[in-house]
Amino acid sequence: MTLFPALDPIPLPGPVWLFKILHVVTLALHFVAVEILLGGLAVALVLALSRRGSPSAALRLNASAALGRRLPIVMTYVINLGVPPLLFAQVLYGRALYTSSILIGVWWIAVILLLIGCYWHIYRFTAKMDEGRRAWPMALISLALALLISRIYSTNMTLMLHPEAWQALYASSAVGAQLPAVDPALMPRWLFMLVGGLSACGLYMIWLAGLKSIETGVRTYLSAMGGRIAVAALAVQVFLAFRFFAAQPDAIGQALMRDAYFRGAALVWITGTVLLGLLAAWCAVGRPTSRLPGWLALGLGLVTMLGIATCRDVLRDVTLLSHGFNVWDRHEVSNWPVIVLFLICFVAGLGCMAWLVSVFRRAKPVVEKSV
Repeated sequence: MTLFPALDPIPLPGPVWLFKILHVVTLALHFVAVEILLGGLAVALVLALSRRGSPSAALRLNASAALGRRLPIVMTYVINLGVPPLLFAQVLYGRALYTSSILIGVWWIAVILLLIGCYWHIYRFTAKMDEGRRAWPMALISLALALLISRIYSTNMTLMLHPEAWQALYASSAVGAQLPAVDPALMPRWLFMLVGGLSACGLYMIWLAGLKSIETGVRTYLSAMGGRIAVAALAVQVFLAFRFFAAQPDAIGQALMRDAYFRGAALVWITGTVLLGLLAAWCAVGRPTSRLPGWLALGLGLVTMLGIATCRDVLRDVTLLSHGFNVWDRHEVSNWPVIVLFLICFVAGLGCMAWLVSVFRRAKPVVEKSV
């Protein structure tokens, strides 16, 4: 008897490979925004704790404000870029994802309220920083809520891979108020993403250092501090990645090593991480404030995140296949006119975003006020 619910009789409106490509690409973009938000909140919180009057307090406070002013915008990307990969995941893995979501239903629904609270406290943090008032409690609350949301998501995405634990969990509590750790790889998986937030924030600080709207001294500080944070966090992230891989069952680990897509994606991730580490080390020492390092960090970061998202996708497929769930075994009735229309709109949307970015870059910069 299969551990999964019966297959949805409604056929897929497109090929599995198309949904998987869209899922991986949108997930990588979502992860970039999420990690900038998590890391940005953590770094902004630490910098906001600086005592006014100390020699470098002004630099740290203004760097915290530079990060904080942009976090509401980052949150909009987190939310909007989070919807597509979740929808694609539901199409491909609904029989597993729906079940795990029900088992932690209270926490899963609570994400909406937690997200609202996190968003509101980010705005309060930014407002208090601009007013010159004590702002770190707002950042602390927002970070705590964001960490809880990330833990809920990590738990759900891990629980969906372990159908053998579903029956016992439901028997112990049908309310859905439990947040179980059914996999020893859950903690290194969660920590990998959290430390990745510091890496992303460090690289984002390098990008911010190229903005002429920020004072020169603050830009130099952002470049140097961002480089140091990224170098340290990238090293820790590599360590956690190997810990996460070591926590996998032997059969899963062997299957991953035989998979060409996993090996290729892992190579992309490792290469991207090394290049990002070298770039961050250069910024930590040279403290550049030009636009080039920031754009290099952005480009390399996106490619590296695509490697991470692909590795994650292959791991999920291999783990589910060991339990009898084959994501490729789906009835497909492709509606190509709709698919082509969607892809046209998708490309047009990307073009509009590129145009808006170009308009933003040509606009006359407004120097940000000091706090």
